Amino acid sequence: MKKVPFILILLNCFFWLLTGCSSTVGGETPAETSEDFSDERAALVEEGIVGWGIENPDVIGVIGSVPRHEFVPAALQNQAYKNIPLPIGYGQTISQPYIVALMTQELEVSAGERVLEIGTGSGYQAAILAELGCEVYTVEVVPELAEQAQERFERLEYDNIHNLVADGYFGWPEQAPFDAIIVTAAPDHVPLPLLEQLVPGGILVIPVGPVGGYQELWKITIDEGGQVSSMSLGGVRFVPLVSEAAGTTTNQLP
Repeated sequence: MKKVPFILILLNCFFWLLTGCSSTVGGETPAETSEDFSDERAALVEEGIVGWGIENPDVIGVIGSVPRHEFVPAALQNQAYKNIPLPIGYGQTISQPYIVALMTQELEVSAGERVLEIGTGSGYQAAILAELGCEVYTVEVVPELAEQAQERFERLEYDNIHNLVADGYFGWPEQAPFDAIIVTAAPDHVPLPLLEQLVPGGILVIPVGPVGGYQELWKITIDEGGQVSSMSLGGVRFVPLVSEAAGTTTNQLP
């Protein structure tokens, strides 16, 4: 199993602290640009995706095709293809491209599958899943971010992404069950409602850990018999999951 390089923790720490300093920096929707950053995107894929061990050809392909610069604030578009997270406002970030690729690869999704995302943010992760042919249901607790993401989905003509403003800790029970669930913010424990919304054989990829402390990225699977198992994918640093329920208890992973 490939561990997340330690430098990723340092990079994520820096940008987590950066976004924690302001709740509004970078919150605007980027203006359309005539520049497509194709060379920068190709370099990112070669050096920071394939070069860091991502092997799934479909994941590599969509990272190379989805315009990440459309999902970051206008002032940061020239940094869109650096292999780092970036602030998007309201104390949130767009995840590092390698982490997006890693989490997507570990979801093991196929075209036509139903995927739940907790933490829409800028909408980039949802777009990656949509490009893989998934039917994506994404939940965001910050209304302003949800609105900005929806504008991007419409402008980029993603008709297989459905979004909801709600507390993601509780998932989207009205649309359950899901073949896979991805969580892009860290609770201090695995939310039971998410496990309950997976199909038998489903996969949950989620960072877990305390606010400001060490977090671990977990791949949790439920087999056809309902048996739950978990595997660590390495250390990470995500913004905390915003939820009244997310920090109330701490339990062991299944």
